[in-house]
Amino acid sequence: MRPIALALAGLSVLAASACTAPAAPRPAAVSPPPSGPATLPAPTGGQAVGTTVLHLMDTSRPDPWNLDADARQLKVTLWYPTEQRDGPRAPYMSPKESELMVKRLRSAAVPDDTLSKTGTNAVTDAEPAGRGLPLVVLSPGFTKPVSTLTSLAEDLASRGYVVAGVDHPYESYATTLADGTVAECLACDSDADPGFGPGVVGGRAADVSFVLDRLPAKWDGAGVLDRTKIAMVGQSIGGASSVASMVADPRIRAGIDMDGTTYARIPKSGFSRPFMFLGTPQHVPGGRDLSWERDWKLLTGWKRWIVLTGAEHQSFTDGPLLQGALGVTPASGTLSAGRAAELTRTYVAAFLDLHMKGRRQPILDEPSPRHPEARLCPSACT
Repeated sequence: MRPIALALAGLSVLAASACTAPAAPRPAAVSPPPSGPATLPAPTGGQAVGTTVLHLMDTSRPDPWNLDADARQLKVTLWYPTEQRDGPRAPYMSPKESELMVKRLRSAAVPDDTLSKTGTNAVTDAEPAGRGLPLVVLSPGFTKPVSTLTSLAEDLASRGYVVAGVDHPYESYATTLADGTVAECLACDSDADPGFGPGVVGGRAADVSFVLDRLPAKWDGAGVLDRTKIAMVGQSIGGASSVASMVADPRIRAGIDMDGTTYARIPKSGFSRPFMFLGTPQHVPGGRDLSWERDWKLLTGWKRWIVLTGAEHQSFTDGPLLQGALGVTPASGTLSAGRAAELTRTYVAAFLDLHMKGRRQPILDEPSPRHPEARLCPSACT
């Protein structure tokens, strides 16, 4: 495995990543001045959104990256429906996390605290509302905190889901731990090592299983959950981790991989739980990444493979929504930030509504005139 150059969360930086095949190089563009802090789009569901943060400690295993830590610490951000519409909005990330992320820009024009000033829609520590709510686990791409999936998380919560976003410390440029220290990316020094990708997704599968074990006891609002309805969604190597987590943990009933090369091997006997690939044109059959074709043959249950025309690797994250604040010029021919967010929210929610709530979703069965960018593979995407 070798380092891959990627635009990380719209930051236009070079980073070593094990999450997807390399994109074709684009000509450099002159960046505009930063526009000031961004504001995430409002959720589209009918419910207000609350959020809170938990810190969980798995003393049964050492941290795989920090050799000085004899336990694995996880940060879990929860988004959920609430009746409380007024109150302080949650920070997108802390000033220190923002500073470490912005530092990767290598641009003096962007203030260090820019990302911490991003406007969100969730009320901090609001009381959860509802009963029998499905749980959706979110896992971010390599080097990125789960906050870069906030727009999707808020939208799902507004539609009646509890979302548990897992930060995997030392695999991100910035993760705030329980004592307030900020863990940086120790794994970034190892991403060219043999077996790195399978090792990461295996570790994340263990992280997710531990979260599922402990969440009912550690979160005061866990009474709103239906613990028989659990799904997982991830972007990039977080998407690959959805496969690994489902193979390892039968509690996860359905999953989505958003543009992530898969590493966990599916049993040759097949895998029958519902699964969806949602990706960029490089993931068409015969494209740069062949892992989806390999795994598609082993998915024996309900399955979909959808490619979005004009999407790039970060189109499924908040990255495009942050480009103006970071002085980043969108690449020519790519989906606009608003459209990328709309398509991601629409297709992720459709999959979850079908498999967690039993609501039929025609856009998953046939081309949608309202969403012409979405092509159903393998038959309609070559």
